Amino acid sequence: MSILRAVEAEPKNASALSSQAKKYSRLKLTLSLIGTAISFLVTGTIIVSGLSLRVQNFADAATRSPYIALLLFGAILGLASGIFSLPLSFYSGYIVEHRYNLSNQSFLQWMWEQTKGFLVSLPIVVPLALLFYFFLREYQGLWWLPVATAMFVVSILLSKIVPVFIMPLFYKFTPLENEPLRERILSLCKNTKMNVTGIFAFNLSKTTKKANAGFTGIGKSKRIILGDTLLQHFSDDEVETVFAHELGHYVHGHIWKNIVVGTLSIYAGLFITSQLYSLSLGWFGFSSVDQLAALPLLALWLGVYSLMTSPLSNALSRKYEFEADRYAIDRTGNAPAFMSTMRKLAEMNLSDTAPHPLVEFLFYSHPSIEKRIRAAERA
Repeated sequence: MSILRAVEAEPKNASALSSQAKKYSRLKLTLSLIGTAISFLVTGTIIVSGLSLRVQNFADAATRSPYIALLLFGAILGLASGIFSLPLSFYSGYIVEHRYNLSNQSFLQWMWEQTKGFLVSLPIVVPLALLFYFFLREYQGLWWLPVATAMFVVSILLSKIVPVFIMPLFYKFTPLENEPLRERILSLCKNTKMNVTGIFAFNLSKTTKKANAGFTGIGKSKRIILGDTLLQHFSDDEVETVFAHELGHYVHGHIWKNIVVGTLSIYAGLFITSQLYSLSLGWFGFSSVDQLAALPLLALWLGVYSLMTSPLSNALSRKYEFEADRYAIDRTGNAPAFMSTMRKLAEMNLSDTAPHPLVEFLFYSHPSIEKRIRAAERA
């Protein structure tokens, strides 16, 4: 979990900064919605046009192994989807970030990070896809049960592995050198049963001017990470409140609560999806034999479920953020530092401090900055 993000502007610049933040936030949200619409449109076209059946026939003709056929099928349709999604991803992730002076990446650096992310994901995604397809073939209508169980186990394993082995592939982590700040952070951990393997700074500035911090991992892989942009632009008091917020998530058990809620959501979602998938096979001319060709239909229903339930998960996330904010203020006894941190984070990240309530309800996993500051004032 992360707190949000960024040096108070002079009063005469506050209005211009707020206007720029609103434009940036609206543009990013619009692009995200367009991306979602394109994803549904492409998937629907693949199903309705009969393309998935033709690709299945090609994959089946190329190999006798159903699992190699799956990889061929996924590679072909994945490439087709990528052709449609890459321009929007480039515009949103590179052009817009540079237009608003938030990115530190050159074009080649951006391309390398995207490529590296793809390469790192392959050893994870491919075995999971093969395992999923095995369950789909062997368990028929009950495929959702072992798939959900496997997803739960994998999520726990990834929570342990990602901080130690995967995140260092993207950022350089070094032990925090600010000893007084380190002692303040460790002091906050006392009497919380919170044990961490280390407190690390990482070079977030290699990609962005934004600031962030958080906990990563569970169990023995648990560690505290602080972006170098945060350490450069925030006082020790402000960094302490950022960490205290993250600690609040741990003390309130948000990490494990999210795992429990996420697990229940996975089981419920896959069960509902399996029923809708079975009911709708005939709508598009699929049969139980066309397992490969019908996979885009299954992906479509999973997307619909995710879209419908995301406002509920966002509402729960906002509740947790308020609880962590309150813990940070109570633990540090420094509400002014918390409020100045919120303002700096909003400025550095061009966050819309007061989005429309409906937009916040549907799409925001964190409460608006304005609401968090008002809550801090009441506290």
